[in-house]
Amino acid sequence: MRELLRLIGNLLWLIFGGLAMALAWWLAGLLMVLTIIGIPWARSAFVIGRFTLWPFGYRVVERRELFGRDDFGSGLLGLLGNLIWFVLAGLWLAIGHLLSALACFITLIGIPFGLQHLKLAQLSLFPIGKTITPIDAL
Repeated sequence: MRELLRLIGNLLWLIFGGLAMALAWWLAGLLMVLTIIGIPWARSAFVIGRFTLWPFGYRVVERRELFGRDDFGSGLLGLLGNLIWFVLAGLWLAIGHLLSALACFITLIGIPFGLQHLKLAQLSLFPIGKTITPIDAL
């Protein structure tokens, strides 16, 4: 039953801005790949784009909390990477998610989807140091 509800939620999500914002994430990833130097950010953009396309059943977790230790993305280099990401793509993706959230909040059925867009707007600002895991995995 839980799987059916996730499927329905994900299908409705596509209508409420999920598809458009996933395409925006993938476009950001493509632009990063074209710069060559942006390939590490591109990989993250493609992963988060997939999460943006089909979010129900998954969640975003700090890697530090998941693994119990710091790694490459959760230290000073991660902070620097997040600042670069913020300027190049993060701010623009966050604006897209905020506008999608506002559009979703117009209807009663769209409120949960608007809340998901707000979570994704927050993620789009500083994604480095985070990972996406199935909800049932933790």
